[in-house]
Amino acid sequence: MSIKEEIRQNLVKRLKSGQQTFEGMIGYEDSVIPETERALLSRHNILFLGLRGQAKTRMARQMVHLLDEYIPVVAGSEVNDDPLQPVSTYAQNLILQKGDDTPVEWLKREARYGEKLATPDVSVADLIGDIDPIKAANQRLSFSHEEAIHYGMIPRCNRCIFVINELPDLQAPIQVALFNILEEGDVQIRGFKIRLPLDVMFVFTANPEDYTNRGSIVTPLKDRIQSQILTHYPKTIDQALQITEQEAQITPEQSSKVEVSDVVKRLIEQIAFEARTSEYVDKKSGVSARMSIAAYENLVSTAERRCILFKEPSTQAWISDLAGAIPAITGKIELVYEGEQEGPYQVAVHLLDKSIRTIYGQYFPAPEKTRKKRSTKTDAPVQHAPYQPILNWFENGNSIDLYVDMKDQARIQALYKVDGLYAYVTKYFKNADEWQRALLMELVLYGLAAHSLISKRIIERKTKFEDIMNGMMDQLDKLSQGDPEDE
Repeated sequence: MSIKEEIRQNLVKRLKSGQQTFEGMIGYEDSVIPETERALLSRHNILFLGLRGQAKTRMARQMVHLLDEYIPVVAGSEVNDDPLQPVSTYAQNLILQKGDDTPVEWLKREARYGEKLATPDVSVADLIGDIDPIKAANQRLSFSHEEAIHYGMIPRCNRCIFVINELPDLQAPIQVALFNILEEGDVQIRGFKIRLPLDVMFVFTANPEDYTNRGSIVTPLKDRIQSQILTHYPKTIDQALQITEQEAQITPEQSSKVEVSDVVKRLIEQIAFEARTSEYVDKKSGVSARMSIAAYENLVSTAERRCILFKEPSTQAWISDLAGAIPAITGKIELVYEGEQEGPYQVAVHLLDKSIRTIYGQYFPAPEKTRKKRSTKTDAPVQHAPYQPILNWFENGNSIDLYVDMKDQARIQALYKVDGLYAYVTKYFKNADEWQRALLMELVLYGLAAHSLISKRIIERKTKFEDIMNGMMDQLDKLSQGDPEDE
């Protein structure tokens, strides 16, 4: 029985029993997973096509669970020969000599998986094999003799799943060398044609951007890959939250010390959604889910570090702690020309502001709907916005500084100094406890700044909130004095 038939039969059993085929693939339940199952039932080789960080390789690796737990192989065979259907000369000769006494080994399913990252330096010898002159000389074999071959990765994955990641990065001549393996099972090494009916389940992964930038998949090879399956990013924030929760490497110690509220988690995920539509980010390259995972880990570590420095038993992640996640953002986004002009750091700050602006509207009324209106008779502004007392406090020349490293109680006390802030949050969240309320108060400040109603400036290790006009005048004074503190 071929490996594709083996996978098909095991998949049928799983489907009949209602057992999950691919575990942990959040968001793929109604798209990628059903398409993959159909391809496997059809005994197809598969190409997963999608942007970075869309779990293409993980999908391939989970196919191992559809293999039999053990299979017999001829002992000493380099190509995992089936004792009943040997394909190599070595196994055939050994069976002729020993018959029923031929030594057999049992190969576990986890060992039946091979993977190769395609790079421009990959050669035919790496994948298929080459003549081994030393072996030929020692055994007095002709170079055309099959036993003079040193097998490459694909023959050694006979009766296995073999994955080639980033297929377009393979040079065209190397891709051409795969033609016969996919269809006829012939292998040509240095002009010698060897009939080697390999039994391999091929899975390829590729990024659509590769078709125009680094390389392409040659047309005849695409024609031999029967199923092309398109992957995608999480379609909702809730799906993204589940993925990050599943993948983030948070230690039990961190979990016991740092509490992360739902609003902060959503802010982290929203950054990725904003990046995927940003005019500064190259949409063709995509924004990996790994960005949100790394940003979340950095956020927790930022809060944990503060907790350790101030010898506090526990803490919560504040909005200000998102500044600690910026290094996880800058290294995981490809910028277009406009983004390069802004710089990675400023683009990350811009994405964070847009994320806050979006999430703020899910917890409080969007400021656009409560802006000052003018009276039709007197043309005087009507003070009706619920956050107007907060703005008045800043307009009176007051400001608030929130430091990166700041004791929790000091932060809470600073937030309570802003007139109208406590009342504004309590109006919409009457049942919030002290910590939740303080976090929402901080969100209001960041939200009003994101909507350009107050000024927010990052100065060294603190974020300063003040009136828009005062902030502009201070910045002008700093610039005129050549002060480099402001960022």
